[in-house]
Amino acid sequence: MPIGIIESLDHEARGVTRLDGKTVFVEGALPGECVEYASYRRKPSYELARTLRILKPSPERVTPHCPHFAVCGGCSMQHLDAAAQVAAKQRLLEDNLWHLGRIKAEQLYSPIHGQAWAYRYRARLSVRFVPKKGGVLVGFHEKKSSYVADMQQCEILPPQLSAMLLPLRELVGRMSIRDRLPQIEVAVGERMTALVLRILEGLSPADEALLREFADRHAVVFYLQPQGPATAYRFYPLTGPQLSYLLPEFAVEHAFSPTEFTQVNHAINRVLVRRAMTLLAPQPGERIADMFCGLGNFTLPIARAGARVVGVEGSPELVRRATGNALANGLGDRAEYRVANLFETTPETLAALGRFDRMLIDPPREGALELIKSLDAERPQRIVYISCSPATLARDAAILVTQKDYRLRGAGVVNMFPHTSHVESIALFERNTSP
Repeated sequence: MPIGIIESLDHEARGVTRLDGKTVFVEGALPGECVEYASYRRKPSYELARTLRILKPSPERVTPHCPHFAVCGGCSMQHLDAAAQVAAKQRLLEDNLWHLGRIKAEQLYSPIHGQAWAYRYRARLSVRFVPKKGGVLVGFHEKKSSYVADMQQCEILPPQLSAMLLPLRELVGRMSIRDRLPQIEVAVGERMTALVLRILEGLSPADEALLREFADRHAVVFYLQPQGPATAYRFYPLTGPQLSYLLPEFAVEHAFSPTEFTQVNHAINRVLVRRAMTLLAPQPGERIADMFCGLGNFTLPIARAGARVVGVEGSPELVRRATGNALANGLGDRAEYRVANLFETTPETLAALGRFDRMLIDPPREGALELIKSLDAERPQRIVYISCSPATLARDAAILVTQKDYRLRGAGVVNMFPHTSHVESIALFERNTSP
């Protein structure tokens, strides 16, 4: 078997080494390690491999905290020290900006990071009835597999949710539709925890009684989702607290439904919003755009600063939610929302929104290519770009710097998902000349 020295980590947290001019991506290996590995897929320019033996371990290698790490696909970096994970993600961001965008940030911001465990307040758990395994399994998928991991606990979920995995297995196993219930979505709010059951058949009266008893015993609220996310409805209890999360620094509370997008890590989100507001520096009287605004995570803090803000989002449902949140927080006079597909932005559709002094962009993994390309002579003086893909950030940043006359003043990572290879980041762009 070949032996390699690991040079770095790739975007999926695999070790990178070289063999006869080819790049080899080695699962389970860390930078600086000498490992023996076995390839399981060979292509002309690269190979995929698994670690067989660690001949020289990295000083940053640690024992995974979760007993399911070797099987579960929910995490990929638990074998690397938490601080080293953040440093690796920062290097990945820098590498993408340079190798894909041919640009460097003038300043590297200190990484945003926090507690490494019990951080995940949203999760989509798969459910499978597997008689050979003794009944129902509830958890994340196994690595690179459609099988559900046989999980008894999960260290990245809040303790009350981790402790609920086995009771949920027992609950679903007693239901008449145990083989017609493929998913449980979890959402934790400030005052309640919601469990959304994706059901492919209706519940029997006995099933309903089981859910009511479970909800009372575990202090959760059940929702039922018969079709798409928009069909989810509250089943039991019908009254009581609603889902919401707080941004105390900005005196803002966002209500949301359990199937609507919110950040999974509430503590890191608060720090991210603070950093974004510091970089954006909205001023009273300015007109500011919040692109891909969702339900208003950044929109309302901008409005709280005294600026007039226009949130733009492609989902009418999220725009309705955002509008309601603005009114509920007393910011309806400074925050307005528009429905628009920003992936199809043109100079004309962007101009129709009016001139903006500053802009915040928070796109999904696809990035904001058409929006960036559509910026014209009236483009904002300052742009804060929040990204969940270093590659698309690098692509869009290159256009802003080389074609739109911006400087990349700074960039840094946001460790929203500890122990995973997922890299979020925040960047600040400023125009070289005044509008």
